[in-house]
Amino acid sequence: MHNMSDIIEQYIKRLFEDTNEDVVEIQRATIAQRFDCVPSQLNYVIKTRFTNEHGYEIESKRGGGGYIRITKVETKDATGYINHLLTLIGPSISQQQAYYIIDGLLEKGHITERESKMIHAIVDRETLQMDVMSRDIVRANILKRLLPVINYY
Repeated sequence: MHNMSDIIEQYIKRLFEDTNEDVVEIQRATIAQRFDCVPSQLNYVIKTRFTNEHGYEIESKRGGGGYIRITKVETKDATGYINHLLTLIGPSISQQQAYYIIDGLLEKGHITERESKMIHAIVDRETLQMDVMSRDIVRANILKRLLPVINYY
């Protein structure tokens, strides 16, 4: 049995497939009502599963006619997607952001499950045992060296 977050995620991804568009617009209240959940559940799904690292941009307007616009970015080819990820990394990156990037690569078929687990282990805070600032810099450098290699093969 899938949890509510998985169900909402699948529903939104199906909207992309059904419309064959790179933009989907949803209304918080409508989705919450459809799945009989609180709007914050939808916010959680958007915040954790439709991130920049996963290849999406989010635009949100609150209020009466409020909506959430989810746009797929540069996912047509591996090079565009990898370049998009490289621009997101910057000089340092948190473990959670790194995990989002790795999960996005797996989801889009650019790496295998095994490679995903190996990269998770490499960028994990237990592997990079140093102060937080140094760890985030080293993690960013690892990913910046790794991404072009993934794109090459």
